[in-house]
Amino acid sequence: MTHLKKILLGEQGLVVIFAVAFVIVSLTVPNFLSERNMLGLLQSVVTIGIIACTMMFCLASRDFDLSVGSTVAFSGMVAVMASNASGSILLGLLAAVLCGAVVGTINGVVIARFRINALITTLATMQIVRGFALIASDGRAVGINDPGFYQLALSRFLGVPTPIWVMGLFFIVFGFVLNRTVFGKNTLAIGGNPEASRLAGVDVARMRIWIFALQGIVCAVAGVLLASRITSGQPNAATGLELSVISACVLGGVSLAGGRAAMTGVIVGVLIMGIAENAMNLLNIQAFYQYVVRGLILLLAVLLDNLRSVAGRQRV
Repeated sequence: MTHLKKILLGEQGLVVIFAVAFVIVSLTVPNFLSERNMLGLLQSVVTIGIIACTMMFCLASRDFDLSVGSTVAFSGMVAVMASNASGSILLGLLAAVLCGAVVGTINGVVIARFRINALITTLATMQIVRGFALIASDGRAVGINDPGFYQLALSRFLGVPTPIWVMGLFFIVFGFVLNRTVFGKNTLAIGGNPEASRLAGVDVARMRIWIFALQGIVCAVAGVLLASRITSGQPNAATGLELSVISACVLGGVSLAGGRAAMTGVIVGVLIMGIAENAMNLLNIQAFYQYVVRGLILLLAVLLDNLRSVAGRQRV
C-alpha cells in the first residue's frame, strides 16, 4: 500500500492515473479510439493546452491568472474586428497579440510593482476585460468577413489540424524554456523562495511582469485560434476557462505553493481534462452534470497537490 502511494504521488503517478483512465474510457465509451474522435479530442483541448503552457509559469512562481478566459475572448474579438476593419488578417493577428500583451503586462505591473494580491488583481481584470469585449461588440457576436480567417483553424498539415500543431509547438518551446533556460530556472527559484532569489540577484518583480506578459500573449494566440474555429468573435467565449487551465496544471504536478512544475505533467493533465470532457460528450451526459465533474476534477487536483506537498516535506 505504501509503495502504491509513493508511485501515485511521485512523478510517474500522473502517468499511471492517465493510463488507467485512458484504458477505462477506451473500453467503456463507444467510438472513443476512432481517428476522428482522437483528433476531435485534441482539438477540444487546444485552448486549455496552449494557455496551460504559461499558466504553469504563473503557478510555479506562486501566482495565478484568473483573467485568461476574458483575455482569450477579448483578443479573439479584437482580431476579428481589426481584420474586418483593415481587410488584413495579419493586422488583426498583430492587434490581438498587442492587446493580450497589454492586459498581461498590466496584471504583472500591478501585482509585482504595486504588490496587489494576484487573486484580486486578476479577478478585477477578468471583469474589466470581459466588459471591454461586451462593450466593443455591443454584446453580440462579430462575424468574420474574410474566409481566409477560417483557415487558421480549418487548415491541416499531414492530416492533422493546424491548431494541434500550434499546441504541440508551444509544449516544446515552453518545456525547453522551463528546463533549459535561466528564465525557467529563475521562475522555479522565485516560487521556491522569492526572498532568497532576490538576494541571489534575481529581479523578482521584472520576472513576474514578464511571466504575466507572456501569459497575455499566449492567451491572444489561443483567442485567435478559438475565434477562427467558432467562425466569429464571441464576447462570452471561454467563460470558466481559467478553472480548467488551473485544474490541468495542478493535475499535472504544478504546485500551488510554487517552485515545482514539469511540462510533461502539464501535457498529461491537459489530456486528462480532455478525456473526461470527451467521454461525457460521447455518453451524452447533460451539461449540468459536466459542471459537477469539472468541479470534482478541480478538487481532486488540489487534493493531489496537497498530498504531494506533504510527501515532499516528509522526504526532507
